[in-house]
Order: sequence, then structure tokens, then C-alpha cells
Amino acid sequence: MMSAAIVCILAVVMLGADQSTDPGARYGRIGHNMMCVCGCGQILLECNHVGCPDSKRMIGELRDQIDGPNGAGADSLVLNWFVNKYGATVLAAPIRGGFDNVAWIVPISIFILAIFGTALLVRMWSQRKQPALAGMAIPEAPDAIRDRIRRETEWR
Repeated sequence: MMSAAIVCILAVVMLGADQSTDPGARYGRIGHNMMCVCGCGQILLECNHVGCPDSKRMIGELRDQIDGPNGAGADSLVLNWFVNKYGATVLAAPIRGGFDNVAWIVPISIFILAIFGTALLVRMWSQRKQPALAGMAIPEAPDAIRDRIRRETEWR
């Protein structure tokens, strides 16, 4: 019982550890939130195509930003510096906040609305009444029409 309590306390303490003071962890966290701007479509720290003209320069700039004046602030300061220099395409995912919340909220809300709309449509279709013709008898055809049908369908 005592060992379980110690494990729980250690888990809570370790989960709450602030990794922002560790420059290596911060470098990895920020570097994995950016894309290489060479057009390869890879994460900056994982860009591995031969002769990439941008990844080494950007990684150097990332190290300079972490070690420089923006390094003491939040990760968003470093990311905003890269956005100002390279544009919003440098971000692997939109930063949460401001107008960028639209990129997170709209797809989810459209998906939820589509599910509810489909459920409503199916419910309306299932409650629709059957047409009245289903129970009506077909009127008898006149004798002349019946005779013509027999003549045209006889096998000779």
C-alpha cells in the first residue's frame, strides 16, 4: 500500500515537471512544430533529403532564437519569429489562439453538423407515409385491350 502511494506521488511530481528550462527538450518541442520551407513537406528536425538548402539554416536560426532574447520567453515567441520571417506555412499546425482557432474549430463543427443532418434526414425518411397507391386495386382493363394483349403475346 505504501509503495503504491509513493508511485502515485512520483507520477504526479514527474508529470508536473517543467521542461521549458531544458534547452534540448525545448529545441525538440519547437523544432517538431515547424515545417522545412524547402517544399519537402517534412518536419524541420526530420528533414532528411539530400542537399536540402533550408533545413541547416533554419535549424541554426532555431538554436539562435532559443539561445537569444526570445529564448527566455514562451515557445510562441520563437514560433512567431519564424512566422514573421517565412510565413504561416512554416508551422506544422496552426497556433491555437486568435483567428487560427478557426482552423481547429471549423472541421470538427462541420463533421458534427453532418452527422446530425444525416440522422435527421434518415429519421424524416423513416417517418414518411407510404403512398396511397399501394393499397388500391388496379382497375380492370377493357375487353378490347385485353384481347389485343393476348394476340400480341401469343407464341406462334
